[in-house]
Amino acid sequence: MRVVRLRQQILDNLDSVYREAYDRAKKAGDERRMADLDAAYQREQLLLEVLLDIRDGLRAPPPSPPPSAPPKQDSGTNPLAALDTIRRITKLR
Repeated sequence: MRVVRLRQQILDNLDSVYREAYDRAKKAGDERRMADLDAAYQREQLLLEVLLDIRDGLRAPPPSPPPSAPPKQDSGTNPLAALDTIRRITKLR
């Protein structure tokens, strides 16, 4: 059985790591380092949230359509298409 950490626990760990480094830079008076850490934190938080969304999407069963609804193909729920989109976006950088 795999142990899956909660989303908030992961984000709290990220916050803790960056907060400690930011506090050290602040104590040393290193404003450039503080700005770099702030930007890095925002970037890492965004990337981590995307990865957590992908993880959650792969784990969650798709919602069941109502019995009277006709079956339909929804490309928006295709995790492989989502990963391909993310790969294309990251190549633009």
